[in-house]
Amino acid sequence: MAQFLNYLRSHRKRLALSQEEVAFLLGVQSGASVSRYEQFAREPSLETALAFEAIFQRPASELFGGLYQKIQHEVAARAQSLIHKDQRNPNRRTAHRHQLLAPIASKSLKQI
Repeated sequence: MAQFLNYLRSHRKRLALSQEEVAFLLGVQSGASVSRYEQFAREPSLETALAFEAIFQRPASELFGGLYQKIQHEVAARAQSLIHKDQRNPNRRTAHRHQLLAPIASKSLKQI
């Protein structure tokens, strides 16, 4: 199930805050910045994502659910690639790494 790219607007509305008020809490100049984040015309920096987390009291991975899902899938695909590379040269170290990477790699299968 695809998620919205972010849930900023719904959380802002739930708290009855204007874009200008959220901008003030973020420490930015205008509500236009908040609008760009809500419309996903701009991806937030880590600092801004954490500020949204502090404002809305929700994890950034929840606030930016669609983006998180996309990143999680990409990381899982790369983990699967590492596991595949490890199979060419099996040893104790690569077997241990496979055990650690398997839960990460399985995330892409669960999201599809």
